Amino acid sequence: MNAVRATWKNGQIVPDGPVDWADGARLLVQPDNDDFADSPEAIADWLRWYDSLQPLIFTAEEQAAWEANRQARKDWEKSHVDERDAKLRGIWP
Repeated sequence: MNAVRATWKNGQIVPDGPVDWADGARLLVQPDNDDFADSPEAIADWLRWYDSLQPLIFTAEEQAAWEANRQARKDWEKSHVDERDAKLRGIWP
């Protein structure tokens, strides 16, 4: 099931376009926070929160595991590029 944009209007959720959901499908609805608060107080609150974050520090073992995983993913991507290219060419002639 794909996410869609919608508007709350007259007590109903009105999708911006057609949807292909099965009748009775359960939905998770939450407001879009595009209009975040940009008052000086809200900005100060956000900066306090940001400054409270702890830096992400890897141990040597975690760093090595991350690098190994990254290299494995890169190798996999390289080995499958022709397959993905063929699939995309089949979609867009």
